[in-house]
Amino acid sequence: MGSRAGISIRQPYAKHLLLGDLGFHRYCSDLGEIRKIVVHDGHPGPKAIGVQPEFFDWLTDPVRNGAGALFDFGCYGANLMTWLMDGQRPIAVTAVTQRFQPDVCPAVDDEATILVEYAVAQGIIQASWNWPFDRKDMEIYGRTGQIFALRGDGIRVRLQGKQEAQSTAPPIPAPEDDFLSYLAAVVRKEIKPSGLSSLENNMIVTEILDTARRSAATGQRIVLQ
Repeated sequence: MGSRAGISIRQPYAKHLLLGDLGFHRYCSDLGEIRKIVVHDGHPGPKAIGVQPEFFDWLTDPVRNGAGALFDFGCYGANLMTWLMDGQRPIAVTAVTQRFQPDVCPAVDDEATILVEYAVAQGIIQASWNWPFDRKDMEIYGRTGQIFALRGDGIRVRLQGKQEAQSTAPPIPAPEDDFLSYLAAVVRKEIKPSGLSSLENNMIVTEILDTARRSAATGQRIVLQ
């Protein structure tokens, strides 16, 4: 049996992936060991989509939020990559941030790209407050195939020697299908946080984001010790 770190789905119909609101549930052929993960997350910007003034003030405060789009949307990609790589810490992180809307976000970035390096794989996170529409999708490239998770529940798969196939992911089972229901189940001790919601995963996510912030500020590739 293969590991999730390689998305080695070697047992037909055995792998069931749950990737949160991407709705990316499963695939039943051998994708092979992961080589690259690309995550796109963002929207036209918090002001453009009309978030509440209090939330906007928090999002664009470099102290309270820590960054702009880098943290607001970079967290999703870091969360997914850490889960897909079976909790591995990356070996290095490099990030570039820019501010395309200084009149709207004078104190934080609104555009960020994070390169997350692993021993045999790369992760690229594209976090933006400048896209023409909201976006949340992911691409996973293995040695023998690729899978694209498209918005809510679309899946597009291409494997070596086979034609590209498209399908719709089945619904995520409760209580994981709703964040408030999930939180309530954890508080009631009905379930224990795991996977994407585990403390172990999110400690690494925090480390990736903090390192990305330092990389962007210094213009340096930062090796994790």
